[in-house]
Amino acid sequence: MTVAVVLFTSDLRLHDHPPLRAALGSADEVVPLFVHDTGIDTAGFNAPNRRAFLADCLRDLDAGLRERGGRLVIRSGDVVAEACRIVSETGADDVHLAAGVSAYARRREERLRPALESGGARLHVHDGVVTAVAPGAVTPAGSDHFAVFTPYFRRWSTEGVRDAFGAPRAVRVPDGPGSEDVPARSAVSGVSAGLAGGGEQLARKRLTAWRRHGLAEYEDHHDDLAGDATSRLSPHLHFGTLSPVELIHRARAAGGTGAEAFVRQLCWREFHHQVLAARPAAARLDYRTRNDHWRSEADAADEIEAWREGRTGYPVVDAAMRQLHHEGWMHNRGRLLTAGFLTKTLYVDWRIGARHFLDLLVDGDLANNQLNWQWMAGTGTDSRPNRVLNPVLQAKRYDPSGDYVRRWVPELAALTGPAVHEPWKLRGAERDRLDYPAPLVELADGLARFKEARGLE
Repeated sequence: MTVAVVLFTSDLRLHDHPPLRAALGSADEVVPLFVHDTGIDTAGFNAPNRRAFLADCLRDLDAGLRERGGRLVIRSGDVVAEACRIVSETGADDVHLAAGVSAYARRREERLRPALESGGARLHVHDGVVTAVAPGAVTPAGSDHFAVFTPYFRRWSTEGVRDAFGAPRAVRVPDGPGSEDVPARSAVSGVSAGLAGGGEQLARKRLTAWRRHGLAEYEDHHDDLAGDATSRLSPHLHFGTLSPVELIHRARAAGGTGAEAFVRQLCWREFHHQVLAARPAAARLDYRTRNDHWRSEADAADEIEAWREGRTGYPVVDAAMRQLHHEGWMHNRGRLLTAGFLTKTLYVDWRIGARHFLDLLVDGDLANNQLNWQWMAGTGTDSRPNRVLNPVLQAKRYDPSGDYVRRWVPELAALTGPAVHEPWKLRGAERDRLDYPAPLVELADGLARFKEARGLE
């Protein structure tokens, strides 16, 4: 009997899974392995919301494998040591793994290959699993990556995407290797009350429903804060319970402007992955420095805490931050507004905001989180690094009825009209009755500080 190991990481699915397909095609038995990597714990990325969602995903993956005659083998510890231990226990000849883009993922591959080879096993790293197009597959002349989205999108759009394939009918797993129990969400503390469920089954149901009822209107409504018309598939892309290849094919098959806009958003995700793959230091350092002298935790402790808690005095910013706390997720337009407010109105270091988002976001992806924060801070790939989003004007445009604000800021639930976005303009008893803070800073003052810091005046 020949044996192969599939090391699952951020690809927790059975549908359209190249490493699993390759392993099943080359070996009589396959060990589906997931390692609770203690290195991730010490790196600070094992946040409660993602641990809870991961537990759902692993339980669902194990159930799917059992339906096909197999099971998921779960271990904890150093991922290289545990993979080698499984190889030793089963006599496996091959280990299959999805390619990663972060510095941590690359170090894992670099450590894993010689360790396996010393035991007589081979490592096979597969592209087209976490992203549809491999990060280094599309490059401009004279550079190892695209630094501007639009030309990347043009090239990416012409790149052939492999066909998606279904889940295997059967997975035969050797009897020998022992496994830890599948984790339960209930064992995780500190989870956001409104956190959505995880797992491939839920992901596929959501995709089917949204493709039928939301995709066609996506272009016109994805920025509607109250309408909540985004796909909400980002957590499933982050954990790999859905395949980006399959999403692209299914959207293109549906056709229309909504599908085109959705595919463009999928490309943004791949754009950031190829930037981080080429510039791993961008996870912590400015991609393009503006020589900022950001305000730190010590400089702006009270303002930073007010921002985190959703009590800045700007209703749309506070609504978005409270949604983040309750759901472990935030509307895409809210992410832009809250990040822009922290970095350009309060002039606080983007890394402070990025860290807070990673502490709470269920879809807290290193490439997208860090590079989107730098986009809004003006230190990333944005060709207009000094743009400033006015939260009041943005609120009136993307939450014109005020329903999003009233949903998440109950102190303002009785307000109607412009007052819901500018409660500081109320006077007398009406203003006194509000249990809601005054703005942390006047927008004009924040803008002037930012311009002075950037040398724009």
